[in-house]
Amino acid sequence: MTHARIAGVASFLPDAILDNEMLSKMVDTNDEWITTRVGIKERHILNDPNLGSSFMGAKAVEKLLEETGTKPEEVDLLICCTCNPDYRFPSTGSIICYDLGLKNAYSYDLQAACAGFLVGLQDGSAYIRSGLYKKVIVVAAEKMSSMTDYTDRATCPLFGDGAAAMLLEPTENEVGIIDGQFYVDGQGRSNLIMKAGGSAKPASHETVDAREHFVYQEGRAVYKHAVTNMLNSSLEVASRNGLTMESVDWFIPHQANLRIIEAVADRAGIDRDKVLVNIEHTGNTSAASIPICIAEYKDRIKKGDKLILTAFGAGFTWGAMYIIWDI
Repeated sequence: MTHARIAGVASFLPDAILDNEMLSKMVDTNDEWITTRVGIKERHILNDPNLGSSFMGAKAVEKLLEETGTKPEEVDLLICCTCNPDYRFPSTGSIICYDLGLKNAYSYDLQAACAGFLVGLQDGSAYIRSGLYKKVIVVAAEKMSSMTDYTDRATCPLFGDGAAAMLLEPTENEVGIIDGQFYVDGQGRSNLIMKAGGSAKPASHETVDAREHFVYQEGRAVYKHAVTNMLNSSLEVASRNGLTMESVDWFIPHQANLRIIEAVADRAGIDRDKVLVNIEHTGNTSAASIPICIAEYKDRIKKGDKLILTAFGAGFTWGAMYIIWDI
């Protein structure tokens, strides 16, 4: 049976840093308030107003190609996971392919909010297993600062910008992407949403004046659903594959909020030393958070290690994935 192995991972973070002290001069907040509630000290910001998510995505993919020795013309497909596309159309993935000379690759954008990268891996794995494609890149690129309201003290400390990419290739060994389980429940749309800018509520002077083109989040509802659903989907995937949390080598959750991460890990009975966390210096980078975290810790992850990845995002959409590392 053919599996999709992960042949490489690379990330990109903008140089500019927005730390809590700087943020406290922009909005009524302080370092203690932010750290206590979400565990974030700083976040990277793409300050150039003329650059979008594709710029960061291209940087991550370029690094991935270099590190894996992959030629641009060898890539068959690029899946771009983002809720911050450069434009409503064309796709951000098509821009990345053009900028990097991926002339033989098809590309499309995938929008599953913070769960986007895992859904992208699921898609990429299916293409590999079917035999349709041999080299698939899944990239997540999120300029979250473009949808952050820096007058809203409840949400503006959360988000940062960044991108990361993985290369998938076929293998007959039982490694790589082994299993995944995903769910969606549209009842959550009112709890985590950008209220305007889509076809249901197009942009207007009124929507701009009402600041409806930024992230709106009802924190308590999101926290409750995130903890429950990330926990349950992780346990489900582990159980289905004969794993216990003791036998899992690394647990890598979406970096949304340190308190959510801690609650999920504790309820699952996972040793904190097995939980990979980098939210303190990246903030919430939405779909890009899991691959950015993996890229940061990839020297600690060994060949044969068993990984459980889990994410939760707007929609609500959530799920978990089981991977055996093969680098």
